[in-house]
Amino acid sequence: MAAAVTRGRNRILDAGTTLGRILFFLGVSAVCGMLVAGLMVPAAAMAGITANGSVQFFNGLPGELTVAPPGQVTRVLAADGSQIATLFNENRTQVPLEQMSPNIKNAIVAIEDYRFYQHGGIDPTGILRALVTNSGGARQGASTLTQQYVTNVLNENLIAQGNDAQVVLNGQKSINDKLREMKLAIGLEKQFTKDQILAGYLNIVGFNANAYGIQAASQYFFSVDAKDLTVPQAALLAGLVNGPSLFDPTQHPEASKTRRNLVLDAMLQHGYINTQQHQDAVNTPIQLKVNPPKQGCAYAAQAQYFCDYVLHQIQNDPAYGATQEDRIQKIMRGGLTIKTTLDPRLQGPAQAQVDATTGTNPDKWGASLVTVQPGTGKVLAMAQNSRTLAGQGTGFVTTYNFNVDRADANGNDLGGVGGMQPGSTMKPVTLAAWLGEGKTTNQIVDASKRRYGVNYPWKTTCGPVHGWFDSSLPPSTDLQNDEPGWYRPMSVRQGIYNSINTATFASLAGLNDFCDVQRAAYAIGLHLGDGNDKKIDLSTLGNILGSQNVAPLTMANAFATFAADGTYCAPISIAEVDNAQGKRIGGQASACKPNALNPDVAKATTNVLQDVLTKGSGLLIPQKLGVPDAAKTGTNQYNNQTWVLGYTKGLATASFFGDPFNGSAARLGRDVTVNGKYYPLVDGAYIAGPQWAQYMQQVVGLYDHGDFDAPPQNLIGGSSPQTRSSDQATGGTSPGQAPQSTAPLPSTARSKPGNGNRKG
Repeated sequence: MAAAVTRGRNRILDAGTTLGRILFFLGVSAVCGMLVAGLMVPAAAMAGITANGSVQFFNGLPGELTVAPPGQVTRVLAADGSQIATLFNENRTQVPLEQMSPNIKNAIVAIEDYRFYQHGGIDPTGILRALVTNSGGARQGASTLTQQYVTNVLNENLIAQGNDAQVVLNGQKSINDKLREMKLAIGLEKQFTKDQILAGYLNIVGFNANAYGIQAASQYFFSVDAKDLTVPQAALLAGLVNGPSLFDPTQHPEASKTRRNLVLDAMLQHGYINTQQHQDAVNTPIQLKVNPPKQGCAYAAQAQYFCDYVLHQIQNDPAYGATQEDRIQKIMRGGLTIKTTLDPRLQGPAQAQVDATTGTNPDKWGASLVTVQPGTGKVLAMAQNSRTLAGQGTGFVTTYNFNVDRADANGNDLGGVGGMQPGSTMKPVTLAAWLGEGKTTNQIVDASKRRYGVNYPWKTTCGPVHGWFDSSLPPSTDLQNDEPGWYRPMSVRQGIYNSINTATFASLAGLNDFCDVQRAAYAIGLHLGDGNDKKIDLSTLGNILGSQNVAPLTMANAFATFAADGTYCAPISIAEVDNAQGKRIGGQASACKPNALNPDVAKATTNVLQDVLTKGSGLLIPQKLGVPDAAKTGTNQYNNQTWVLGYTKGLATASFFGDPFNGSAARLGRDVTVNGKYYPLVDGAYIAGPQWAQYMQQVVGLYDHGDFDAPPQNLIGGSSPQTRSSDQATGGTSPGQAPQSTAPLPSTARSKPGNGNRKG
């Protein structure tokens, strides 16, 4: 192969010689003012622009150019470094000159500016040559690579500032634009070396609407890195910059080949390749391996909705910019590397499981799983059975994330999901309040009591208690369980693992301070899913049984607090954010609060929730993990939002099945067929339960799955009746949403006792 570019200079015409400076001055003043006007903008020459005016204008122009990094691709990565998604406005990945094939460097210089290493930013020889050529009726430009780089930098700066409309294309440039470009090119040559300018040019120039910079272009057209470009490949790409759409080989293969061969001719003429190399390259057919970039979370290789959640975390964080628009620009143009907490070893099984739960799903039932690591708050998996674009799977299409708060997902201004009714999975909060007052799990309470009237004497230090259950005050009803036979004294433990509403209320009535329930909810991080970070309101009786919307991630993290012996950790999804230069600029460290909940209370709560899976509603889940585990089932009053919240020592997972958009009577979870199986009604243990268990069976061994810490005996107490058989493993129901200071829904809006409705 021929040696690299010839470094010899034409010392007579070079801008560094005396005569060169004279010609340079003429080229900038008289020539630029009059002749260049005719060359570049013929119409402007007729406007009577004088040489003297051009000199004055030229002298007043800025001579330094701010070279900001051009927009680059942002990558979102899983914890193991595997790619989740890429995001960009312009598909560009910068690479240093040494990571570019010599072929592309030689090709671009040969065709665009063969005197690049000889001139000082503008090329008087080139200008005069172009003038002579154009005087004969042909058209030839005179912009050097340095000038072209200047133009690209100016345009990129405008785009970065949101001023796309001010971008000036080559055919639209005025004489003033050209003069400004020339002076900035001269200044640029004083700031940077030739190789730096060439690298900057090759990294910024557009080759295609889907490929900016040589690395992206190499990957797009040939699926290779820039360092591996062959002579014919490099020649084809070098030919594109003159007309990316005109010479696009995917659209105009013959024009592209003709242009490529013209580049090869130039490479031969200027000594970059020899005759044999030229002939071999000319005879090489255009062999494309187009690799279109797929940008955005909608095209994520894994975890579409988790990806969207991560981006919303950045968009909502002032650390990444003063305004949300600034943060979006940083994501879309900043070339960030966002390293997340997602564990693909869990994500794959989670996604496969939610898809399997509903199958083809013509009725568009939603299924989701989200897993948090106790003691760190790391979000390890987040999956749901829908997709963000049509044709991506058998699930239905929605951009709404079922698992997170409304502000952390698409739809925050459009009435997005914003959580679902957790039903009886809220009952452990009352249990935690009970234990926090030093009471025991085996203490007997009167679960026969069903009436809590308007003037019931609740013990409260934080304000009034709202709502009532009293059939003497229609439309209210007395408190109901799902089945008869459970209106009797029982232990608090039994009331939880059998999910008996009247037992939970008996515990509530036995508290020294009703407000301890609210405090327990705060301690484990419960808040509403509407996106405003509102604390959950447990001063309304209906809410005690789970009628307010809470996001699955929030619920999983709350139960992770039990698993971590009372240590609350805020959920985190972003381990580290690096800028395009590899410098760390952000990330989420674990934000944990030890003893947020009394450790002994957390241990005793776990001890009771273990019984859910061995004695209570969880017995209906046929799959067993085979390791220490704890859980709580939950179902709303319409059987259309159902849950299992379950955990081991190392993993806490919220499993949801139902209608994530509508927890009302408009769509009942009764007399439905899901994945080929008929359900007279849906209970938390029926679909969400097996979904949780089958997923956890696959991943439980990857994290700590040892014994839970034993609770102190003083919170357990003496023995209690254990009378419920496995075929009675059913539970209570939420009485529905009871607005503050109003009665709960009438019994006609709920299942009648004894109809076999098994809510957990």
